[in-house]
Formats: sequence, C-alpha cells, structure tokens
Amino acid sequence: MAENKTEKNINLQPQSLEAEEAVLGAMMIDDAAANKAIGLLKSSHYFYKEAHKKIFEAMLILSEESNPIDTVSVSNELKKKKSLKSVGGLYYLTGLVDKVPTAANIETYASIVKEKGILRDLISASHYMSKKAFESGEDVATILDEAEQSIFSLTQQKDNKLFQHIQPILTQAIQNLEKMQSKKGAVVGIPSGIIDLDNVTAGFRKSDLIVIAGRPSMGKTALALSIARNAALESKVPTAIFSLEMSSDQLAQRLLSSEARIDGQKARTGRLQTARWKDVVIASGKLADAPLFIDDTAALSILDLRSRARRLKREENIGLLVVDYLQLMQGPRRSENRQQEISYITQSLKALAKELDIPVIALSQLSRAVESRTNKRPVLSDLRESGAIEQDADLVIFLYRPFVYDDKKVEEKGLAYLIVAKQRSGPTRTVKATFIDTYARFENYTDWSESENVS
Repeated sequence: MAENKTEKNINLQPQSLEAEEAVLGAMMIDDAAANKAIGLLKSSHYFYKEAHKKIFEAMLILSEESNPIDTVSVSNELKKKKSLKSVGGLYYLTGLVDKVPTAANIETYASIVKEKGILRDLISASHYMSKKAFESGEDVATILDEAEQSIFSLTQQKDNKLFQHIQPILTQAIQNLEKMQSKKGAVVGIPSGIIDLDNVTAGFRKSDLIVIAGRPSMGKTALALSIARNAALESKVPTAIFSLEMSSDQLAQRLLSSEARIDGQKARTGRLQTARWKDVVIASGKLADAPLFIDDTAALSILDLRSRARRLKREENIGLLVVDYLQLMQGPRRSENRQQEISYITQSLKALAKELDIPVIALSQLSRAVESRTNKRPVLSDLRESGAIEQDADLVIFLYRPFVYDDKKVEEKGLAYLIVAKQRSGPTRTVKATFIDTYARFENYTDWSESENVS
C-alpha cells in the first residue's frame, strides 16, 4: 500500500494548489494585488487546476475592461461564460477569499504558481524530446536545436506560443502608436546612423529580418559595421556580429580605421603616421567599452548560430544581431539543393528574430545577372539563389555605388545609394549616403567633394 502511495506521489506533476488559491483569493480582495499577479502571470497557463484556470481567465477579462475584481464581478463573468457551476459556484469563490487573510504576499504566491507551471512545461518538453530521440528519424543537430529552443523559451519565461485574446494585443498596439505619435516621426527602432535611411525605415524594429544585399566591393561589410558600431556606441544596444567571411582581427582593424578616421591601407602596411596613433588609441578605448561581440567562426551552420545567439541573448541581452554573410552559412544536411538550403536559412533567421525579439541583419550576395545589364541598379529578382530571401525579409536594402562600375565618374566616388526595395511596414524608396573608402565608413550624405579624404 505504501509503495502505491509513493508511486502516485512521484507521478504527480509539480503544482501548489494552496498557492493558486492564495493568488486568486488575494486578487479578489485587493486591486493592487490583482494587478501585480496579472503582471507576473499574464496567462492562466501556469495554473494546474482547471477551475483555477477559468477563474483567472475571468479576472483577466475584467482587468482588460477596467472592471473591479471581486467575488461578485468574477461570478458574473463566469456566468457569462457558463462556467460558474463547473468551478464550484459562488460558494467556492467566497471560500478562496476567506482562506487569504492578507494580499501582502501576492507576488510570492504568484511566483510559486509560475515556477510550478514552468516545471510542468519542462517535464512535457523533456518527454517530447525523449520521444524524438528514441525515434531517431531526424538529424541529431536538428533534435538538439529543437531541444535548446524549448529550454530557451522556458528560461526566458516566454508565453508567446499561447493564444491571447485580441483585446490586450490591441491595447498594446494603440500604446505603441501613441508612443510613435508623440515622437512625431522620430526613429522608434534601432537607428542605422544614416539619417535619410532612418527617415524611411524609422529604424530597425524588433523581430524584423533585414537583408542588406549588393554585388562584391559595394561595401556591404562596411555598412554592416557602421550600423553595428552606431547601435553599440551611440544607442548602447548590445550587438553581436557573426562574421563568416572576415576574421575578428580584420573586423577590429576595420572598426578602428573607421572610428579613428585613419587610412586603413596605410595602417595595414605599417605606413601610418606616428601622430595618428593617438587617434587609434582613443578609438580603441571607445570601442573596448562598447557592448559589441564578435564570432568569426567560418562555415557556421544555422543551427550553431541559433544556439550561440540564444546564449548571447541570455548572457548579454543582445538587442541586434548581424550575419556576414548569408550565402556562407550551412543549412541542414537533408537539403536537396542550395536553393532549398538558403530558404531554410532565411526562414530560420526570421524565426530567430522573432524568438529573441530583436532585429537580425543578414548580408547577402546578388546574382551575376546584374553585371549583364546596362542598368546595374539591383532589383529584388537579383537576390541570389532563392526567392525565399525576398519572401522572408521584412526589409530589403540594396547597396549600390556607381563608381564601382565606372571609375571615370570621379564625381560619384563617394556616392552610395541605399535602395529600400522592400519594406513590409512602410514605403520603398532610394536614399543617398556618403562612403569614405579610405576609412571603410558610411556617413550621412553630403556632396562627395565635401567629404574628407574620399579620394
């Protein structure tokens, strides 16, 4: 008999009915306590007992409608949902209130409820992953990635996979619109540092996949570094750069050249003037204090990148991620062709942007078809190897510098066009920027002759 009782206790999922009762009771005797509990829990998902789920859902509706939360209002809401009888009636609600002498410990009770719910989710995820591992039908790396994603979502205490009623979503949307209205056209996302571009995009927004594409030698990496530098130094946004093409040393040299405004070629060949070393030291100090993280692993797989990005989010709370560049990444082994592989990679990057709730910038090559045309300006169909890049990206920016194709046009040497070819939440437009080749640096547009050292 004792054995059966022990086995039953082992099989019982983590829960605390006492804490659940205390939360619900406290919410019905104190409005401030109710707001605290709703802020902590946000969803009925964390409650174990079905009756408690229904009661909390009724409370959420009352809160959304700015109605008081007490035994009378909760019972009326449950009546509307035809759930009052199933939860135990008004008698059960008043019993919950009677069990709680004070609402002072509401946050402690709510934390217990949430922790028990997360533990149950962890058990469910573990069972699911164990089943996947035993079946052995998928690639090991894919199973590991899925397992890590499940655990990451739990550690971040995210409930984005749960259904939500439209009302709180609309409330948040209106608040965001009001915030943007109060800024009157100001940048609401992460600024690129190029004013004309930010005026079109309003900055890089959370959960967006931004693709910056161009032919070789256009300056894609320089533009990405300019954006990353601006985010980390000016906006204080922790930024991660995954460089599959250049080493961390090469990136550091470029950043120093750009920040110190020194001739990168002279620095690399040991011909930098002694007087300029002071500028290098100052630039190094500024960059060293910036929340900037670099991973220069070559041939990085999308699964490895996602794993490392999650770790950076967890440990450093990164707010921007840059990938240089998309076509150098490896997809899953099961891909039948390169087009399918690129499609998987872009879908994964978009999913990662949503999962981490940050903008992800991916650099991309363009097809050689551009070279065979008289008009070299890129169009969406030039995106190399996959239409999925165009489909998955929220924002596509083409980088085009006429001087690359015609070096006789000296008057256009410092001119760069940033072509916003796709913007899911805004207009398409072309803006100008100044590219200072000597520093590998992008700046706000001025007439090339006014830009220093463009030659």
